[in-house]
Amino acid sequence: MANKVLLVDDEENIVDVCSRYLVREGFEVSIAYNGKQALQRYKAFHPDIVILDIMMPEMDGWQVAEMIREDHDTPIIMLTALGQEKDRIYGLTLGADDYITKPFSPRELLLRVKNVLRRTNSASDRKEEVLKWKGLLVDRTKRKVVAGGNEVEMTVKEFELLSLLAQHPSQVFSKSQLIETLWGYEFLGDANTINVHIRRLREKIEVDPSNPHWIKTVWGIGYKFEGGQQDED
Repeated sequence: MANKVLLVDDEENIVDVCSRYLVREGFEVSIAYNGKQALQRYKAFHPDIVILDIMMPEMDGWQVAEMIREDHDTPIIMLTALGQEKDRIYGLTLGADDYITKPFSPRELLLRVKNVLRRTNSASDRKEEVLKWKGLLVDRTKRKVVAGGNEVEMTVKEFELLSLLAQHPSQVFSKSQLIETLWGYEFLGDANTINVHIRRLREKIEVDPSNPHWIKTVWGIGYKFEGGQQDED
């Protein structure tokens, strides 16, 4: 069965060229030209991945991504003409899986789509399990986190980052390792993306984010998870 791609951009020439490339590669493509139309198509089409422009009429890509992420973890690739680092990081903290800065080649887009889908499918094929410590539960099956007895809302990337660290307690991950694992080798952002995600994770699961119990900084290298022995109860 062909993977379904929702392509959202208000520039008709970009939509036309990219959709032809995707169809030629065997993807089923649905098109939207603004944010409101994108949400309507998303609900009707149920895509496997969304390619989402940021600057659009009716509703911008930030708003569309936020609304998708309220109930779904469908992979999202953001298209942006914005060059500022803060804009790229903001998209990733919303739960975007990758971004491409305009102008770009259709071949690059195709490669990004395939890589994101491959990572997503690989993650879904992993062994289902629940990781549990006193005061923290990470349910990879239900994509649920409970900290201090309260369920915590997380973006897709926040959950994936916590899950990766929690599966390898005491193992030190460099920022480049985390970026390559979660966003892929072709990611063009910088290490500040990881810093932002770690800070948000700590704010959500740590009693005192300034003195973290779970996610430790290893100065000059990266981060590690220190959970101690798992709770068997």
